[in-house]
Amino acid sequence: MAIHRSLVIFAIVALKTPAISLATDFVVGDDDGWKLGIKYEDWAKGKQFFVGDTLEFKYNATVHNVYKVKGDNFKSCTVPSNNSLGSFTGNDTIKLATTGNKWYICGVNGHCDGGMKLKITVLDGTAPAPAPSAASTLLATNFQIFLGMIFTITSIVIVY
Repeated sequence: MAIHRSLVIFAIVALKTPAISLATDFVVGDDDGWKLGIKYEDWAKGKQFFVGDTLEFKYNATVHNVYKVKGDNFKSCTVPSNNSLGSFTGNDTIKLATTGNKWYICGVNGHCDGGMKLKITVLDGTAPAPAPSAASTLLATNFQIFLGMIFTITSIVIVY
């Protein structure tokens, strides 16, 4: 009888499982990457950033870097004296772990003033899953029906 209950519970959970929403990886500046001449305010406009997403800064490490700064330092383009706040590899990934405003600048002299600065707002939760296509909805529905039938038949066989 315990096996029967376990199968029924498993069937209910399998049929009610929601769609999984995954974190998003954002390449800052898209194909242009992190460099002078890009309007990062425009790049960020219309994007939603959530806890768990990542920012990927791709740049020439011999001429650029990335510093995470506070709002005041962002406005004044002040590079922190603490190098541990900087990234210098040219392929830096930053996981967005908390909600709120986040500010990033290039610490090379004149680059922040030249526009190499990014401000984003990180939201709680996860990005909404894209709307399923008709084909995937049909496939999911058929799969759920198939699972339901398997568990029903298995339950009947175990009970009798």
